Amino acid sequence: MPRPLPQHFYARPTLLVARELLGQRLVRQWQGRRLAGRIMEVEAYIGGDDLASHARFGKTTRNAAMFGPPGCAYIYIIYGVHTCLNIVTERPDFPAAILIRALEPVEGLEVQQRLRTETAQARRSTPIAVRDLARGPGRLCQALAIDRSLNGLELYTPDAELTVEPDEAIADVEVLEGPRIGVTGDAQARNALWRFYVQASPWVSGKTRGEVRHPEKDHRI
Repeated sequence: MPRPLPQHFYARPTLLVARELLGQRLVRQWQGRRLAGRIMEVEAYIGGDDLASHARFGKTTRNAAMFGPPGCAYIYIIYGVHTCLNIVTERPDFPAAILIRALEPVEGLEVQQRLRTETAQARRSTPIAVRDLARGPGRLCQALAIDRSLNGLELYTPDAELTVEPDEAIADVEVLEGPRIGVTGDAQARNALWRFYVQASPWVSGKTRGEVRHPEKDHRI
């Protein structure tokens, strides 16, 4: 199996890391199985001046992992229900992270379907469609059995329970960037084009106003 992306991949400007995470493979080792999906959608949150970020009020017990080393997981629960996975970027003590918003399931789909179907929020008698397994931050955490016990985990460690492995790169012509979903209030935070996603992917969680084509660069890892 490929080695995880190294720590120095994450120790770079957050927007660059966010863009280059598209297409990479998020892998969960769970009960002897590999559950994985290619990253299709992300959002960046950068510094205490970002009024959409948890760091805007400073370091707390809840957000401490966001101030940690690059390449670590920052995991929290919203609305008392949905688990969200972020990956810390840049440098220690600078609160920056990337929210993983959607995956294209590629490994362990039958287990992902079971995990999604058996959760309290999605309990149902029929299997969940593959398209809906990991389309959204809460859903993907259910599908890959990601919970707060993994908060602070070093994703660049080869034997970690959660890692990001290199996969096929996504061309810039396929990528859109736009405002982050659900951000209101402050105009700068609301209008920042800090959400990146694969335009043609059916696994993207939603669309927002004002998307633009990502400038073409060389994103080979």
